[in-house]
Amino acid sequence: MNPTAPPATSAHETPARTRAARGSTALVLAGPILLALTVASVGLGARDISPLDVLRILLDPAGTGYDHDVLWTERIPRTLLGLAVGAALGAAGLIMQAVTLNPLADPGILGVEQGAAAAVVLGILCLDAQDASTYFWLALTGSALTAALVHAIGTRTNTGSTTVGLVLAGVAVAAVLSSVITLLVVRDEAVFSALRFWSLGQLTGRSQVLPELAPFALAGLLLALPLGRTLNILALGDDAARGLGVRVARAQLAAAAVAVLLCAAATAAVGPVAFVGLVAAHMARLLVGADHRWALPLAMAVGAALLVGADTAGRLVLDHGEIQVSVMTAAVGVPFFVWLARRRDLVRM
Repeated sequence: MNPTAPPATSAHETPARTRAARGSTALVLAGPILLALTVASVGLGARDISPLDVLRILLDPAGTGYDHDVLWTERIPRTLLGLAVGAALGAAGLIMQAVTLNPLADPGILGVEQGAAAAVVLGILCLDAQDASTYFWLALTGSALTAALVHAIGTRTNTGSTTVGLVLAGVAVAAVLSSVITLLVVRDEAVFSALRFWSLGQLTGRSQVLPELAPFALAGLLLALPLGRTLNILALGDDAARGLGVRVARAQLAAAAVAVLLCAAATAAVGPVAFVGLVAAHMARLLVGADHRWALPLAMAVGAALLVGADTAGRLVLDHGEIQVSVMTAAVGVPFFVWLARRRDLVRM
């Protein structure tokens, strides 16, 4: 044996160390970016507040003044809600893509968000639902039923590709549900009044739901973090996963349940916001590769940054008023979706 030869395990350790280094570096860099966007979200809007004034107000929560009231009653809760919703959608998008092996999966594209929204509309119309926690349980039911329906239709379509089948099924189901939502909202003045802002997907005026929905989003994020290793194994294919001792159906169901939980919490909070999960998942993989142990927390950070950044930009585009965050994310997400669909190394048509 050559005493100068490297240990036999070094060839296997180097890729793992490289992935860990890339993952840790990306997460470390994501922190300052997310912090900067958070400060911008708190300080910018119809009334700009300088970073020094923001810091002063944060250090003196018992203070008084107009800027103090704006920050503590609207800007800070709105920003925290945006961070939670963006992280939830980012994680949900990555989990859905891993479970379905579909690079185009996203809660909005697959119709899951519209299912949640339709359930909330029916709850308001039939049950006179008003509080955010009731919205969550309605959204959870609608998300789960829609996800099951889209999967059942998509896997049985004669398109030659499960990827295409799921996307087509999701788009069709989302279109039908959107029509149902529009019909119900337009025909009932009380429902229209309750949903005219929420159904558009925006953070404006939604900060009051943060205390009620934050526990559900936090629970979903904590349940999602340990799924990285399982998602890595599922990505190898069903046969390989079974060979490694994983009960595939149970693992897929558990991961899908976490994704539905995250989607329900996000939709109940701010309404349907599409493309955040799609963009966040692919940006995370672009930065750290296919190792979901690193990609999952990074997708949460990217999703949070994307939603907060889009919401801040929506306040600044117009001189008066603002653009809903769902419109801003669509402006980024639609071209990104088209680009992904045209890449044959990602999607086999």
